[in-house]
Amino acid sequence: MTLPFLAGYFVSYVYRSINAIIGPDLAREFGLSAAGLGLLSGIYFFAFALFQLPLGVLLDRYGPRRVNTALLLVAACGALWFALARSTLELTLARAVMGLGVSAGLMASLSAFALWYPPERLATLNGVAFASGMLGAIAATVPLEVALRSLGWREVFQGIAVLNLLVCLVLFLAVPEKEVHRRAGTLREQLREFAGLARDPAFWRAALCIGSSQLAAVSLGTLWVATWLRDVAGYSQAEVARALLAFSIAMMAGYLIFGRAADSLTRRGRSTLPLLAGGVAVASACLALLALGLRTGVPALWAVFFLSSTAVVLSYSLFARRYPREMAGRVNTALNVFSFVGMFSGQWAVGAVLNLWPQSAAGYAPEGYAWALGLLWAVQFGGLAWLWGGRRLFR
Repeated sequence: MTLPFLAGYFVSYVYRSINAIIGPDLAREFGLSAAGLGLLSGIYFFAFALFQLPLGVLLDRYGPRRVNTALLLVAACGALWFALARSTLELTLARAVMGLGVSAGLMASLSAFALWYPPERLATLNGVAFASGMLGAIAATVPLEVALRSLGWREVFQGIAVLNLLVCLVLFLAVPEKEVHRRAGTLREQLREFAGLARDPAFWRAALCIGSSQLAAVSLGTLWVATWLRDVAGYSQAEVARALLAFSIAMMAGYLIFGRAADSLTRRGRSTLPLLAGGVAVASACLALLALGLRTGVPALWAVFFLSSTAVVLSYSLFARRYPREMAGRVNTALNVFSFVGMFSGQWAVGAVLNLWPQSAAGYAPEGYAWALGLLWAVQFGGLAWLWGGRRLFR
């Protein structure tokens, strides 16, 4: 049951991260500006976020297996369209279709875990799910850079689409159903429970924190840290790929470490909120130093930033224990709306800031990155402060 869902999230993260490596090729071939590249990459997250609330209802009514299989077929069609695209409009629309198609990749996994496993194991399992996504991010670093030496980006996308279709087959043929879905309430009852979630003040504290933190971490990790390394640190494409590999490994470690630590706290009857807030606080401190221009130990500083940022995903297991398991799909997707709106906004906003300076033949103006990172830091820190100010709501 577990591995097929993890494979689906692996594929979704390959789609999410691939533009960090092929972005320069796309910019050259289609004449994209920084804002244009940010919009092209970010539209994936926008389409993803747009479908999250309906997705929650579908997951709770029809089960993660059926919903994820159907949507991954949509993603495969988007990948093939992207590989064949001849204009910026086609690229953008195809990437939006991919975002819609993989919108259940993580949420289906978290919903399946909430249905099949006891609450005291959820944070660890969720960490494993996020770590499997980072394997997808790793595949989109050095392995992708090596593949691009002999293949074009279009051929690479065609290969990913084939892998996508294989995952669909495994999900459909091998994964069992959980009988709880046969006892799902009516659509009106499900929507009423959605409204109850919206009236929970703790939900808004966590949702805005996860959105603001992912705005910084994921928008950088899936696109802009690669151009920062090129334009500010002077890395070659091969060096950028190796650095992205290291950052992905750091994030994988973060998901597993924070997941295990959270479950340990849960078994002892203690709150995981301080652990979540502490991780985001460390990430925010690292981002502040990078925005201020610190250049000593930069690779390690970026690695700590990405590792610590993973703490924010403890919000999913925190709320999985707060609400009945029959609501797992809706609770997780409601949180995910804010997460992916943050990712889209961050990718677009950084590109918009960089566009304020003239672009050189080598890349974007280095001085623009300080302002862009400063903006991301302010949003991330503001979300953390908002969460911690309402910590009594989580008791």
